[in-house]
Amino acid sequence: MKKPVLLLNVVGLSPRHLERGEDVPRLAALAQEGQWRPMRPTFPAVTCSVQASLLSGFPPEIHGIVANGYFDRRTFEVKFWEQPDALVQAPRIWDWLKARDRACKTAVLFWQNSMFIDSDVVVTPRPLHLESGLVQWCYSKPAGFYEEVAAKVGPFKLQHYWGPLAGLQSSEWIAACARYTWEKQRPDFMAVYLPHLDYAAQKFGPESSQARQALREVDRVAGRLLELDAVRVVVSEYSLTPVRGVIYPNRLLRRAGLLRVREIAGKEYLDFELSDAFAMVDHQVAHVFCRREVVAQVRSLLADAHPVDFVELNHPRAGELVVAAPADEWFAYYWWEDWTKAPEFAFTVDIHRKPGYDPCELWFDWRRMARTFRPQTGTDPTVVKGSHGRVDNDPAGWAVLIADEQAAAELPQSEPLCATDVAPLLYRLVTGETATG
Repeated sequence: MKKPVLLLNVVGLSPRHLERGEDVPRLAALAQEGQWRPMRPTFPAVTCSVQASLLSGFPPEIHGIVANGYFDRRTFEVKFWEQPDALVQAPRIWDWLKARDRACKTAVLFWQNSMFIDSDVVVTPRPLHLESGLVQWCYSKPAGFYEEVAAKVGPFKLQHYWGPLAGLQSSEWIAACARYTWEKQRPDFMAVYLPHLDYAAQKFGPESSQARQALREVDRVAGRLLELDAVRVVVSEYSLTPVRGVIYPNRLLRRAGLLRVREIAGKEYLDFELSDAFAMVDHQVAHVFCRREVVAQVRSLLADAHPVDFVELNHPRAGELVVAAPADEWFAYYWWEDWTKAPEFAFTVDIHRKPGYDPCELWFDWRRMARTFRPQTGTDPTVVKGSHGRVDNDPAGWAVLIADEQAAAELPQSEPLCATDVAPLLYRLVTGETATG
């Protein structure tokens, strides 16, 4: 009888972890059974973009996920971490499988842009923001499946998934959910995302003792899933790189008179409509949206200030300029100089209102908390020690793919292996056929 296929995404797993091996004995054992290879991420090497490439077989120029967020040019809004399936402009592996055979059962756990997908089973965080406070909840299919899981393994806690309290508990919960799903739903294909390595690597650096401890922890969690009777494929999205500095493109644009703000109730908010240029930042990548007549000026301004790279990314959602930070730096979204005028969301976990990814949300600001008597997150970008987003030519800084013996026999022999090779591989493993179209 044909085995079902398990895809496990261990975010942040890098070639150097497999080469060293001692911190990930279970993952290394799988690699020894089959094969592991460095895998070039698509650019930008950030969560939503690479996940869409892994699952669709297409680069961001086709699937349209050019960052963890996007700028809506019609409504003048930056939107980060939006989850609807419709944002991905290409079919993904479950769509391929369902087009071939509606009876093929799929399960997708905690992958981005998985709300409303054509999958039999889905679980993904979707807290409800009410006047009375935050309701911890996950969107699921079938309806009520999250509640069924929660009754068995306990409720999912969002504070363990992101923010100053993020840690191993979220990956352990996801793994428990995955085992329950496997036993209860019996999918032909299941994709599972484990976030744990991201936290310590960003806070303390990818080579820190804390990051190595996180490796050992996530290896134990992944190991429990690798025990399932399945064809097993493990991927990561990117490697994290040590960073020592931060770049503030919006402050640079404001000083040049190109970025404008509106002061509301004593706080400065970015004026997306009237600015000649602004940057939507995402780790080591910045999409700079410019009026056509200032593109050359902005390019010179950024290049003169920092040794950045300009990357071609041909999609309507991309900025007029797409900029990659130097390997040891990253981009922060701040545009204000006077902290008394900083928007309130700057001091909180607020992933949807900030026009950029903010790793400072991984820290508490204890001094500010003592003054305000409420939770406040960090605001000092210099404490960030790890980042990602660039894609260079050294395979040591890429992602990885690990395949068990059966999956290894189906790996493409082309060099290098790319993130866009994963979806066709999964299709062959599930169906025994080569994907077309």
